Amino acid sequence: MIVTLQTERVRTLEQVRAFVEGSEPVDFVGAGREGIYALVRRTLVRSDYHRLGKPDKGLVRRYLAKVTGLSRAQLTRLIGRHRRTGRIEARRGGPPAKPFERRYTRLDIRLLARLDTELGQMSGPATRAVLRRQWEVFGDARFERLSGLSNGHLYNLRKSRTYRNVRRVVERTRPTSVAIGVRRRPDPGGAPGHLRVDTVHQGDLDGVKGVYHINAVDEVTQWQQIGTVEAISEAFLIPVLQALLGSFPFRINGFHADNGSEYINHRVAALLTKLHVGTFTKSRARHSNDNALVEGKNGSVVRKWLGHGHIPARFAADVHVFNRDWLSPFLNFHRPCLFPTDTVDAKGRVRKRYRDADTMTPYEKFKSLPGAERYLVEGLSFETLDAQAHAVSDFEAAEALNRARRELFRRIGQEGSVAA
Repeated sequence: MIVTLQTERVRTLEQVRAFVEGSEPVDFVGAGREGIYALVRRTLVRSDYHRLGKPDKGLVRRYLAKVTGLSRAQLTRLIGRHRRTGRIEARRGGPPAKPFERRYTRLDIRLLARLDTELGQMSGPATRAVLRRQWEVFGDARFERLSGLSNGHLYNLRKSRTYRNVRRVVERTRPTSVAIGVRRRPDPGGAPGHLRVDTVHQGDLDGVKGVYHINAVDEVTQWQQIGTVEAISEAFLIPVLQALLGSFPFRINGFHADNGSEYINHRVAALLTKLHVGTFTKSRARHSNDNALVEGKNGSVVRKWLGHGHIPARFAADVHVFNRDWLSPFLNFHRPCLFPTDTVDAKGRVRKRYRDADTMTPYEKFKSLPGAERYLVEGLSFETLDAQAHAVSDFEAAEALNRARRELFRRIGQEGSVAA
């Protein structure tokens, strides 16, 4: 601990000399930086330091060094400050007296953030090349200073608070190796019950996560069931996933997902085992088509009917009811899908042809399969499914679906505005 001494009795140069030589008794008390600076100032004033000769100044300096513990350089700076201003004050923690001139302004940093947003945050050299071209080739005066930005300082600006307030960069999930599921493309062999499953996130707003949609599509019939959860943690996901698997009219024999941790985990694997799902597969690296069916449905169905905008997590139950009672039945009984017919050309290559006769709803496709009755779950019949399929026309089903959708988003909009 830094200590100073009680110096009220040390007033004259003789007392200072006696103390320095070690003959003057002293009492030590604790002091902080402010106390040390106050002691230095009092000593300089009492001794009239700036009028002393060189030997006496050296004596006062040795005295101050002994009682304060400051170095020679520190004392020189404090004495010089006192000679110029008459004060000695602690300046640590505040802005520098003469700060360096700022070369890149906040407007420059915001402009860099906008450029990174529009171009997808390229590497440093590529970004610098664009900055130079904006000024040198296209004559954009806004980029004059940024055209000389160095590669190292580019990353410094990207770390600044101004940059991060304009643009928040999301890092991709780092892959981890999990020994769950077989890494291969599923082979349904023409039988229904082999599902492709994926998750669709309904956007963030001010750092708050929106709902997540669970999209499950049968590969053979394109029968589709959609569920919605507040978050993709196991507590929310497992019950909805179990309900989705139980809503298909046929037995589930395969489950395929990409490598997301929401599905590749032991809880999902245990659920599939409990439901006697035959195979659990996951997508292979550099094979983007392994899960292409459900990813295509994400865009053509989920995004089309539920949009891209943020839906707060508290509305997950309402959206799930809409998907279960309105959207999924419409998709399976009233929305036709295209089913390819494979043909082999003269060179032996397999070609897919989409004929008018192969355009049908998922239910019609399921019913058209050879021996379709044997795939039905226990207790369900085609008579029951026919009654549901023909209860209303496709056009009437679409009108009812849109009314329900408008009511859902009206409720979300009203409650969301009240909460805001």
